[in-house]
Amino acid sequence: MTQRLNGRRVAVLATDGFEQTELTKPVEGLRAEGAKVEVVSPKLGQIQGYNHQEKGDKAPVDRLLSEAKPADYDALVLPGGVINPDALRIVPEAIAFVRGFVQSGKPIAAVCHGPWTLIDAGGVRGRKMTSWPSLKADLTNAGATWVDEQVVADGPLITSRKPDDLPAFVAKIVEVLENAKRLAAE
Repeated sequence: MTQRLNGRRVAVLATDGFEQTELTKPVEGLRAEGAKVEVVSPKLGQIQGYNHQEKGDKAPVDRLLSEAKPADYDALVLPGGVINPDALRIVPEAIAFVRGFVQSGKPIAAVCHGPWTLIDAGGVRGRKMTSWPSLKADLTNAGATWVDEQVVADGPLITSRKPDDLPAFVAKIVEVLENAKRLAAE
């Protein structure tokens, strides 16, 4: 790999019930490009992943949500799984954390059901987005324009539909972060 993201810090906000590959593939891809990636969670220790409806592996938590600040990171990744974003959207600290990225204009990448958390953080109105198809009405009702595409980038917001789209999703995150890094250096 080219280490295009050296010096970039990325938070992955997740809790129990995350879709396994939607956390692991972005973490692996971003780390391979040199980014420092931290799994941020409302709980310490490990969080439980799922492979669709079956329990998967646990992932270590790098930083407790109460100790994380959006200012410490260059981007945010929101993995899906039905349980994970549904649980996070009722945690006030999680919504505040996501809202901090929305308000700062830093890149946010959400896949599958991950955009649910963005709705509660006020981050979808006026945005073109994609997601797992069952979120179409939720996102539309919250003011987004929903499209059925592999990956959609609208300004700093990157969204994708499902695990099959992860290669394009990770590539788009790397591209957006690399461009942001280049602009910051100019």
